[in-house]
Amino acid sequence: MQDVITVRIGLDSARELELAIEDADEFAKQYEKVVGGKDHVLWVTDIHGHRFGVTIDSVAFVEIVKPRTTGVGF
Repeated sequence: MQDVITVRIGLDSARELELAIEDADEFAKQYEKVVGGKDHVLWVTDIHGHRFGVTIDSVAFVEIVKPRTTGVGF
């Protein structure tokens, strides 16, 4: 199984949508396609199979967070 990647999508309403995804590169490609194209909705599927649609005009920022590497310890 791939590492789970966290994606935060900041909305212009001062809220964030945080999703767990598996493929950060695919997400970035989809985002760039929507921003540069005629589509107005970015569709994202999380690791649980839930689909989220975000209107591209409401996106303030996108942050892709790498998985944390945890060591042994408490």
